[in-house]
Amino acid sequence: MSFDVTSPGILFPGQGAQVPGMGTWLCENYPSANDLFDRAGEVLGYDLKKLCAEGPAGKLNETVHCQPALFVTGVAAAEVYSELHGDVASKIRSAAGLSLGEYTAVCFAGGLSFEDGVRLVQKRGEAMQACADAIPSGMSSVLGLDLERLDTVCAECRQDDEILRPANLLCPGNIAVSGHQSALDRLEPIAMAAGAMKVVPLSVAGAFHTPLMQDAVGTLSEALANVEIKATRIPVYSNVDAMPHTDPAEIRDLLARQVVNPVLWEASISRMLEDGVNGFLEAGTGRVLRGTIKRIARKTPCDGFGDQP
Repeated sequence: MSFDVTSPGILFPGQGAQVPGMGTWLCENYPSANDLFDRAGEVLGYDLKKLCAEGPAGKLNETVHCQPALFVTGVAAAEVYSELHGDVASKIRSAAGLSLGEYTAVCFAGGLSFEDGVRLVQKRGEAMQACADAIPSGMSSVLGLDLERLDTVCAECRQDDEILRPANLLCPGNIAVSGHQSALDRLEPIAMAAGAMKVVPLSVAGAFHTPLMQDAVGTLSEALANVEIKATRIPVYSNVDAMPHTDPAEIRDLLARQVVNPVLWEASISRMLEDGVNGFLEAGTGRVLRGTIKRIARKTPCDGFGDQP
């Protein structure tokens, strides 16, 4: 692996990156990763390592399962990377994560213990799944429209008191919208007529990062109040405001608010670059975040670690 940058930032993926087989290469080759999966299984009450390795995909894709799976895989990947490439890991100056991945980032940065992180993401998944079960809703990626045009498209799709709005502002030309399923059902023809290249329904349970997740905020706030959050050793850039944070009270508040606020991913990456980051490591499974970097800052070096090379 060749990744020689002076001030790297570390990134952790969110829901949607999960796939059967995730974490298996790490567990089979590195005892520290295997230990983390075993410890997570004790907290969760089921064999997370087996679920990640074997699926089935339908069960792994369930919000309550994929969030702990992504969290543990991300932590394990970062742990092993630090063992193998301590010279690079010691230079990491900031962290960020996409939605669920922000919890992984806070854990990596020293703000959360591993076990508390596992408990939190399990509760987060349960709370978000409960909101999703209450109202038919979902998310879709819209490719090829800017934010202003997409706002107009969402307004055209909405009827009565429906919610449909940009929710994941990933990178230029790739924004996910989130809301009532009835409004999403109208999205594709309206978006295509407005100039979109493609509309892709996402494999998520509900309208994440909208007010339809409001009931999850109370559950998360209570769970966050019951764990110790420490000042992080490096800044974690929040999805909510795209700003760096190290203060425990700020991190606690932002993690609770995150589920009802749009994910400002492009703005977070841009701010990290402004603040001196000159390369990115994606820790965990998949290549989604590296794809966004190539659209936001094409010449910025980026690498990944967590899947079999």
